[in-house]
Amino acid sequence: MKVLTDANVGETVKVKNNDAEESLKERLLALGVTNGAHIEVLRKGPKNNLTVYRIRGAMIALRKEESRLIEIV
Repeated sequence: MKVLTDANVGETVKVKNNDAEESLKERLLALGVTNGAHIEVLRKGPKNNLTVYRIRGAMIALRKEESRLIEIV
């Protein structure tokens, strides 16, 4: 199983599943993290704790704990 934190900068991946809990899952869905959505990894922050992604045209920063819950293809 590959998760979003495994993706490298410059890669574009496709969301397979969102395993987050209810409130975080709702937030991610509102941001466009749905099954089949394409996510581009733009840059990683210090210590790789924070990563910036482009999801459906918007730039979104997620913590490692959050992006670890998103399964990708």
